[in-house]
Amino acid sequence: MPRHLLNPMDFSVEELDRLMDLAGDIRSNPDKYAHACDRKTLATCFYEPSTRTRLSFESAMYHLGGHVLGFSSADSSSAAKGESVSDTIRVISSYADICAIRHPKEGAAYVASLHSGIPVINAGDGGHQHPTQTLTDLLTIRTLKGRLDRIRVGLCGDLKFGRTVHSLINALSRYEGIEFVMISPPELRVPEYILENLDAKNISYVQVQSLDDAITDLDILYMTRVQRERFFNEDDYVRMKDFYILNKEKMSLAPADMLVMHPLPRVNEISVEVDEDPRAVYFQQAQFGMYIRMALILTLLEIKVD
Repeated sequence: MPRHLLNPMDFSVEELDRLMDLAGDIRSNPDKYAHACDRKTLATCFYEPSTRTRLSFESAMYHLGGHVLGFSSADSSSAAKGESVSDTIRVISSYADICAIRHPKEGAAYVASLHSGIPVINAGDGGHQHPTQTLTDLLTIRTLKGRLDRIRVGLCGDLKFGRTVHSLINALSRYEGIEFVMISPPELRVPEYILENLDAKNISYVQVQSLDDAITDLDILYMTRVQRERFFNEDDYVRMKDFYILNKEKMSLAPADMLVMHPLPRVNEISVEVDEDPRAVYFQQAQFGMYIRMALILTLLEIKVD
């Protein structure tokens, strides 16, 4: 049976370390891996819009010497005719060696994995999980901070619907000395089930509303956008979308070694004036995403490069 990645917790801490080591080697020695996936094909089944995740997967496969096929929206696939995810993946399994799927419904990637003859990678399912973004985040933190333990992480913005936040909290909670500062308006707080998991593990966290107060004592500030597509009410979205804006003035309050991360795309929650600050690493973060996806593809296809 093929191995899938549906949740960041599908990999042990030791496996994550090996995956990040591999990504680091790929970053340092790209020519070594240039033909690792010759004659292999990645299917990208994206039922909702994406720029970075889809192109990052495609770029990863091309840099490994492989091929890519797929679709970039539900409207351009047989889903528009009513085809189920399970039927689609059965067909895709005949065409490709590995599949990355993004879907607006939670659990869609899991359904695909039950009917797939090839490895399935969850590229985001609704407001639930986004494991490859989490792998990207972990690689970014480990590479730039030198560790994944003993860090104080501020999570700011939409913590209710933000699947990147949910996945990152779960992944980081397995490392020692992690502290979370959850910065959001009351309407967009982290779901209760995630807090219950943190309580069960005795992980330290606080929930606050003021970014100005929280930013003075963080190792990482993870900004998120308020996602229009997750709101049922346009008035609620308009009221929430500009709640937090990170600018030079706020950055002046932050520690000199704090990293600013963002899964992108941003709207206006990070001012463009912050881009020149050396602590702003979100574009580096996007580049790390290609390397970790290259490592993941090789790992799930069980391809070793000497």
